[in-house]
This record gives sequence, C-alpha cells and structure tokens, in this order.
Amino acid sequence: MPPRVEELIAAAHALPTAPDPARFRPLATLPELLAARAAEEGSAEALVFLDGDGTRHAWSYRQLQRAVRAVAGFLRNSGVAAGDRVATLSANHSDTVIQYLAAWSIGAVVVPINVGETDARVEYILRNSEARLLFARNEQVARAAALRDTLPNLQMIIATGAETSSTPHFQTALTHAPATPGEVAAEADALIIYTSGTTGDPKGVVLTQSNLLIDAFQIAAWHGLKRGDRTLCVLPIHHVNGIVVTLLTPWTAGATAVLCARFRTGSFFSWIAAERIAIVSVVPTLLAFLLRAAEAGEISAPEAAGISTFRHIICGAGPLTVELAQRFEERFGLRIVHGYGLSETTCFSCFLPTDLTAEQHRSWLGDHGFPAIGVALPCNEMAIHDPAGKPLAAGERGEIVIRGHNVMRGYFRNPSANAAAFTHGWFRSGDEGFWLPDEAGQAYFFITGRLKELIIRGGVNISPLEIDEVLMRIPGVRAGIAVGFEHSIYGEEVGAYVVADDDGAVSATAILAACSARLPRHKCPKVVVFGAEMPVTSTGKYQRNKVRHLFAAWANEEFRGAPQWSTASGPDSRPEQNATSSSG
Repeated sequence: MPPRVEELIAAAHALPTAPDPARFRPLATLPELLAARAAEEGSAEALVFLDGDGTRHAWSYRQLQRAVRAVAGFLRNSGVAAGDRVATLSANHSDTVIQYLAAWSIGAVVVPINVGETDARVEYILRNSEARLLFARNEQVARAAALRDTLPNLQMIIATGAETSSTPHFQTALTHAPATPGEVAAEADALIIYTSGTTGDPKGVVLTQSNLLIDAFQIAAWHGLKRGDRTLCVLPIHHVNGIVVTLLTPWTAGATAVLCARFRTGSFFSWIAAERIAIVSVVPTLLAFLLRAAEAGEISAPEAAGISTFRHIICGAGPLTVELAQRFEERFGLRIVHGYGLSETTCFSCFLPTDLTAEQHRSWLGDHGFPAIGVALPCNEMAIHDPAGKPLAAGERGEIVIRGHNVMRGYFRNPSANAAAFTHGWFRSGDEGFWLPDEAGQAYFFITGRLKELIIRGGVNISPLEIDEVLMRIPGVRAGIAVGFEHSIYGEEVGAYVVADDDGAVSATAILAACSARLPRHKCPKVVVFGAEMPVTSTGKYQRNKVRHLFAAWANEEFRGAPQWSTASGPDSRPEQNATSSSG
C-alpha cells in the first residue's frame, strides 16, 4: 500500500542525521525570542526604519516589545485567537513588522499580501486563507473594503498609516493595554506565504514558528552574525527573504535590523555606511541595477562611501548568472555569497561557505557554467533526484530535492499540491540542478533551470498561466502564451508569443495595452512575438521553451519610456507583423 501524503510530508520534515529540531533553535517560539532579547539587550536598537523620505525611526528591543504587546492585546480584544489568520496589505513599513510580531505572540498566523497584486488575487488570498482581520495601509483600505462582501470570514479591516477619521485604526492598537504573553507551541502555524504555481491560483505555503526560527538561527550562524551587527533589508517583507533573512535572522543574534521602505540605487551604499551595515540580502536584479548605475557614473565605488563594517552580500531568490556575479565583484570588490531556497523551505537551504579563499570563491562562482548555490545548511539535506526519486551521481542533472527541519508544513488546504510536492518523501523543488564534490567530498549544488514553468522576474515568481488567461481574452488573438526569457537586469523578463486570427488585425501595441489594463506592471509582457502556430506536446500542453529563443534580441533591453518598435521579426512570424517591445 503506498504511503499517505501525511507520511510523505513527515518524512520530508525528518533529518535522520539530527532528528531533534531543538538542536537548531535555542529558543522554541517567536514570542520567546522577543522576550529574551528585550531582557538581554534592553536599550540596544532592534529595529530601524528608513521611510520613503529617508527619515530614520528606531526602536530598542524593549520599545519594540512594548509596542508588540499592545497590539497583541488589541488583537485579542478584537476576537483574534491562536490559529486565526491575520492578513496585511502593506509595503515595507515598521508598522507591518509590529503587526507580524504581535500576531505571532498570541499564536495567530500572518498572511502577508503584496500591494502590487490584482484585486482578484488579493480577494483569493483573503478568501482562501480565511483571514479574520486585515491590516491595510490607508491607501489600500478602500480597495480592501470593496472586496469585503465576498469574504465571510473577514471580520475587521484596520487602517494603518497617518491617523485619519477611519476607524478602527492602528494608532489605537499601539495604545492598547498590553497583552500578557500566552503559551505558543513551537509547531504552531506562524506564516502563510502565497506563492505562484503552475496554476492561476497561488498556493499557500504554511510555515511554523519552529520553521522560521530554525532557518533564522541557521542563517545567522552561517554568516557569523553577532551582537552589535546590523543587517539591511531592502527586499519586500511580504516575502520570506525579507521576513526571515534581514528581520528575524539579526534578532536571533541580538543584532539590529535596518528596514528600508524601498530599494534605491543611489542611496544603497550611503545607507550601508551610515547604518554601519554588516550584511545585506538582495536578488540578482538589484546587483544589475547597482552595476549599471556604477558603469553610468551615477554611483561611486563602495570604498568612497566608507563601508568598513560591511562583510558580504547574500544573493538568491532568482537566477544569478556567472557574468553578472563576476562583473559585480570585480567592479565593487565585494563578495557575493550565493544561496538557494524556496518559500516551501522557509527561505535559504544552502549557501556558499563564507570562509572560502578568494580563489575557491571565484572557482565555485565561475568555473562550472553556473554559479554554485553552495552547501546545504546543517538543518536540512539536499540531493539531486531522477523522476523516480532516486539520487543521482555528481554531475548528473535532475531535480533539486530537500528534506529537514525547515521544510514547510504543507500547502494550505491543498492536498493535490501536497501529494505532488512530496511524492518521494522529500520536498520536490521543481528546479533542475546538479552537484559536484569539493576536495573533501562535500557536495556543492548548482541550479540550471526550472522544471516548472514559473517565470522568476527580479526574484518574484510569476505564473505564466495567469498571463495566458489575459492574452486569450484579447480580440484577434487565436492563441497566446507567456514566455519567460533571459534578461540581463531581471534575470527573466515576460514576453508574449501570439498566434493571431487569420485576418491578422490585432497588433502588438493593442496586445500590450490590453495586458497593461489587466495585469500589474511586473507581470505585463514587454515583448510580443507573432508566430504561425503554437508549439504543443502530444497531449496539447504548450511548450514555452520551444519559443523562448525568439526573444533573445531583447535580453539587454531596459524597456524604458514609450513603446519601442523593432525591425526584427521572430522566426515563423508573418512579414507584416513585427515584434514589438514596451516599457515595463
């Protein structure tokens, strides 16, 4: 009799070489972490927020704890109990950090939502998660309120930002009587991250308090974070990278998290210098932005900014090329510590070692066709499997699989997705890769591409089927698919391959305009290529990789300003239909 899905998930959580998860997290829960740091560090800075105007706001560990306990009391009095879902619809802000910690302190589950999502996606996430309460920035309140009639579980929307006439308001929560910390289990659900999949609807990745703490403690240990260190968060905190790496990780070490409202190329190195930053986590797109700004003379070399405290850059969550890594390190003289992980494995599962010699570091980044993603963290195991779940030898390509204490509890109320993800008792990443041994026999892993069809643009996962739906609704389009093509800035960019109706009346400009009206900017195709037929398998599935090469001419295009016409037509396109690109 085949094992049940629950048994497969349990196997993926197991780590035979170190079965006790407590070994990897000295503290069991997030409220324990905050209480311990408030007692130990007291007046030391826990959180610094650099707002959109560059104004600096700071909280000591003790001040942060007081704010968190007040909001926790407000949540309890609002009827939120352990296990209930609390959603946030906000860009990076210190208020959001306090909301996360307050929910975790009473055992509630945080559901972060990207403000860039469409209304339909926001509504789906709120409905699927059965969120009871939503914190929304003032500018998002009307949008959320318009969806409320379709959300029977949503009992309350809390406006967040400068206090207005809106009631209730987050400022009220901050002045509430503090809650006494309750008992929270290490294995209690803490976070549901909705990530795009190969279907149009996102899947809710369920992470526990233990998952978050184990990964954070392990990341801190790997990178040598200690008391007095400071990390910079320039990534969105609706995603695990922003939440885990540069918020929770420094707190496990009694260090300081510096949160930016948004990434700014021109301010990046001055922030590092002014805040005495040791480590920052980025996606490859941000490296490309910095490199282009330096080459254009818009920013200076980091030595001039006086960043003597800086150690290295963590980079992951998107395709890093050998060329980009080498050019960045040569230009700036800063080391990139490449890593890999997924929301389903909390965040990072492996990193390049930080103690490699310069020669070893250059070799692992550049000598094997792909930059190495590194060595598995002690809290998990990694392997390369064939489709039958058998481990592959060094150099053989297969699927990257992971098991251990940072693997998610599962997809929220999605048994079919869980069955597919845990088929062989490991979490199946859907990514293709291989491994090579070093001189001591230690396995270094590489990622070569994706077995899934996700487009990863600037570290953000995009489901192509969501874009397909829009393309197929455009008058004059017989068939259309989204294609992720290699791009020098974003790692991947979004293109559209279209077969037009016989009359050929639809134009590329009309297609781009229709997509812009229906999709967020980052999901919109930037290039349209027309073809005579749609490549499909024998079962009728689209073969996106068959047409990916048609977009190669736009690999270095920045897509700025007004739509730009190209004189080149893609192979198989009709002579009168030129490919076109648009701003994005």
